[in-house]
Amino acid sequence: MSTFNGLPAHVLLVHFVVVLAPLTAILAILCALWPAVRQRLVWLVLALSLVVAALTPLTTEAGEWLEHQVGRSPVLHAHTELGDTMIFFSGALLVAAVLLAVVHVRSSRGTPLSSVLSIVVAVFVVVAGIATIVQVYRIGDSGAKATWGQIAQSK
Repeated sequence: MSTFNGLPAHVLLVHFVVVLAPLTAILAILCALWPAVRQRLVWLVLALSLVVAALTPLTTEAGEWLEHQVGRSPVLHAHTELGDTMIFFSGALLVAAVLLAVVHVRSSRGTPLSSVLSIVVAVFVVVAGIATIVQVYRIGDSGAKATWGQIAQSK
């Protein structure tokens, strides 16, 4: 997908990822640390993580198309390289959501994971969530610099 209604698709898609990835990460962390939240939101977190995992490659492909339209600069290249890493963070967030769903299902069936495995899952979810939030920030910051950096410097 290159354009949507005359606008570069990347500009539109990126807003979904920028909102949904950190939101999903925060909800996943809450689910990992607070069983009552997990009981209520685990399926939402799983659905959101699937959406983020699906939107990430679409967004990066649209960004690659846009990069070829506007010409490559060192700042834009840095943003593109960072953007290409987002698939790993989206994947980790999806794995975290699946693990949370497994913990939830086992707990609801009366066969919870051992304490050690529960802690390992919680640590993975927290690390994946925080890493996702940080990477979304880094990618967004580099994109803002690539888009608006020369305008801000000229004033």
